[in-house]
Amino acid sequence: MDYFVMAAHRSEFPHPITLHRGQALVVGDRYEGPEGWEDWFLCEAEGQQPGFVPAPVIGRDAQGGAFATEDYCARELDVDPGQHLRGVRTLNGWAWCVPAAGEAGWVPLEKLRVAG
Repeated sequence: MDYFVMAAHRSEFPHPITLHRGQALVVGDRYEGPEGWEDWFLCEAEGQQPGFVPAPVIGRDAQGGAFATEDYCARELDVDPGQHLRGVRTLNGWAWCVPAAGEAGWVPLEKLRVAG
């Protein structure tokens, strides 16, 4: 799906958590904020700074331990109004987008409008 950026977004996390399928996680607090983004949890993975991970990416084993159910990166895109992005996936109020140039990353859906 193609999007136009309606409002600027700037990442506050210069070192996003990056996970590989099966990687062990320590799951912390659930995100509570005015945006209404649901089911995001502050997680820790060995050798990385904590970062927010959406619930569908968090699995549990029989002993209650947590792990990544898929490869995941919490990288957010810095975007400006009028930019065109190609959306690849939506998850918990965010879209994984690919800009015309540069790396892909997450953008809040509330800052996007479907093109077309």
